[in-house]
Amino acid sequence: MSTLPPLTLVLGGAASGKSSLAERAIRQSAPDLQKIYIATAQAFDDEMHAKIAKHQRLRAADGWHTHEDPLAVAARLNAAIAGQIILLDCATLWLTNQLMADADLDAASQELVTALAQCAASIVVVSNEVGQGIVPEHAMSRRFREAQGQLNQHIAREAQLVVQVIAGLPLVLKGALPQGLS
Repeated sequence: MSTLPPLTLVLGGAASGKSSLAERAIRQSAPDLQKIYIATAQAFDDEMHAKIAKHQRLRAADGWHTHEDPLAVAARLNAAIAGQIILLDCATLWLTNQLMADADLDAASQELVTALAQCAASIVVVSNEVGQGIVPEHAMSRRFREAQGQLNQHIAREAQLVVQVIAGLPLVLKGALPQGLS
C-alpha cells in the first residue's frame, strides 16, 4: 500500500467528488494514523445545519476526530503532531470566512500556507477551482475569485501531490496517486 505525501491538494468544482476522493485517499493510504477532520463550513440556515450534522455523524462513525474551525485553521495545523493525518475541507470556505470577517486575505493566506508547509502531520487540503467560470459582476466576487486562485496556486506549489477531480474522476496535475485511487 502506498501512502500520501506530506501535503496533498485536491481541487475541483462544486459537487465534483473532491471531498469523497480526499476521504477515500486518507482511509486507504493512512489507516494507522489518527484521522483529523478540520471542517470550515458555517451554518447560517436550517439546510446547512442539517448538512453539517449529517457530515458530523458520518465522520464520527468512520473514526474521524472533527474540529469545526471556520477561521483559525493555521493554529490548528501548528498544534498537529506526527502520527496524524488531517483533512482540511475546505480552503474555499475558510477563505470565504476570512473575507466575511474582513480579514487581510493576503496575510491570512500566507499564514495558512506557512502552517501547511511546516505541519508535523500529513495533510490533504480540499479546495474549489473557481477560475474556470465567467468573470463575476461584483467587485467582492472578483476579489474572492482572485484570492482563491492565488491561494490554490500557493498551496499547489508546496504540495507534493495535486489532483483535480471532475465528475468524480481524479486527474493528477503533480505527483502520483497512491495505488487504488485512480
